[in-house]
Amino acid sequence: MFDDFDEPQLDRAVWLPHYLPAWSSLAETRANYLIHDSRLELSIPPDQGLWCAEEHQPPLRVSGLQTGNFSGPAGSTIGQQPFREGLRVREAQEEFRGCLVERGTVGMRASLYLGPRSMASLWLVGFEDEPERSGELCVMEVFGRDVEEDAALVGMGFHAFRDPRLAEDFERVRLPIDVTEPHAYEARWDGDEASFRVDGRVVRLLDAPPQYPLQLMLAVFDFPDWPDERSGGSAFVPTLSVDRVWAN
Repeated sequence: MFDDFDEPQLDRAVWLPHYLPAWSSLAETRANYLIHDSRLELSIPPDQGLWCAEEHQPPLRVSGLQTGNFSGPAGSTIGQQPFREGLRVREAQEEFRGCLVERGTVGMRASLYLGPRSMASLWLVGFEDEPERSGELCVMEVFGRDVEEDAALVGMGFHAFRDPRLAEDFERVRLPIDVTEPHAYEARWDGDEASFRVDGRVVRLLDAPPQYPLQLMLAVFDFPDWPDERSGGSAFVPTLSVDRVWAN
């Protein structure tokens, strides 16, 4: 898969413009996004509501896309990336397999416009048709509070979740980059090793990556309760501006 967003519409054969809708609904998890000038812009305008307002703590707003979607029936606990024990499906989801990657290369070239209470990320998670296939391979994650004028902490690595074979190994690496400028963030993995790269340079090497199909997750987040003395608070619009995404 290679998407440079040259077409005026989102490729719905690949992308679902919602964030984990099983725990809420398709209607309440729709992403705010635009495609123009060959760029995808995911954003969170001031009037966007909370995601899973009655369930998720701390309060969270999100605009995200994903390349897979799966759940059990409403009322079941079968779903992707549950955020607490016993969470139940509110709206059963039609199975969607837009792009699943078992091994290979996944990356994006993007600019990040973040305030102290926002975050942007590209990560991969198991499709979770079996609960143990739930591990995460995070290509990149940046919090606005970790951004300086000429450097940023970029998170990357593994989260085990319910995968007993995957070791938790996540680190925020300080890199001398301006995240508002376009940079390439990429992960490559096979059966033995995963490498994490920024602008082609290897930043981290980890052993024993997940060994099952993973779907892409791409999103920008806002945490309304977090302090923000720098960007104008609720008037600021966090934005993830993406030139291209690739998976092969």
